[in-house]
Amino acid sequence: MRLVFAGTPAVALPSLDALAASGHELVAVVTRPDAPAGRGRHLVRSPAGAWADERGIEVLTPARPREPEFLARLRDIAPDCVPVVAYGALVPPAALEIPKHGWVNLHFSLLPAWRGAAPVQHAVLHGDAITGASVFQLERGLDTGPVYGTLTDEVRPTDTSGDLLDRLAGSGAGLLVAVLDAIEAGTARAEPQPADGVSLAPKITVEDAEVRWTEPAFAVDRRIRACTPAPGAWTTFRGDRVKLGPVRPIANGPDLEPGDLLVERHQVLVGTATTPVALGEVRAAGKKAMSATDWARGVRVTSERFA
Repeated sequence: MRLVFAGTPAVALPSLDALAASGHELVAVVTRPDAPAGRGRHLVRSPAGAWADERGIEVLTPARPREPEFLARLRDIAPDCVPVVAYGALVPPAALEIPKHGWVNLHFSLLPAWRGAAPVQHAVLHGDAITGASVFQLERGLDTGPVYGTLTDEVRPTDTSGDLLDRLAGSGAGLLVAVLDAIEAGTARAEPQPADGVSLAPKITVEDAEVRWTEPAFAVDRRIRACTPAPGAWTTFRGDRVKLGPVRPIANGPDLEPGDLLVERHQVLVGTATTPVALGEVRAAGKKAMSATDWARGVRVTSERFA
């Protein structure tokens, strides 16, 4: 089939690689406009756009996909289908109607669970044992379209959202190509999503990423892993924010009040509502990430606590 791909961040790249290696014809990539990044705030191409540039594939960067110029160009290209992976903008009906087979989205959850912008983060945050990916037909509703196929993956006890998303991006790329192959062959069947089991996964904000030391250790662990690498879990020490990497719950540790710090020879413990957790990496504002023990020595932690 003749394809236009819609995607923006690095998580879209495994699908682009898989499509490029398939028997389909990838003629253009739709991605979010170049955005300022780095200290110089220079405009930077999205990972998906940069991938296409390197291969001489046309890149479309509408500020909004309802723009008449974009819709006209999409009609001129006349794709059979538009596969989507983390594009990052709402697609209007006028655009959905252009390809013969519509827009087909790879979403990183087992729909109807975790509809929305951050399905993997919410799966980790809420302690799901199993998650997966779904390929579905994009429609006007938020991730509500009929599903062509799914795959499952175990959420491992130490998975960060970054770890899990990397795995699902790789396996999901194969699922996406298989669905497109079936659509071309006329054998694909999209099943409506069940009415039961719907949950929403809105974007995780910086405020959501603040560690609540009054929560049980397992919840502290989940929140930090869910917010790794983005937006980054954080807490307050001596009035300043510090970012925290994944922690390790301690089953039989000393009794500590929530937020209280205890520096031992080989680890730094923090109290929670239940048992303590051992800190992993700590990154103070303007500093590089370092081990918790190095950080504690550097700031000379005494009888102090995280806010």
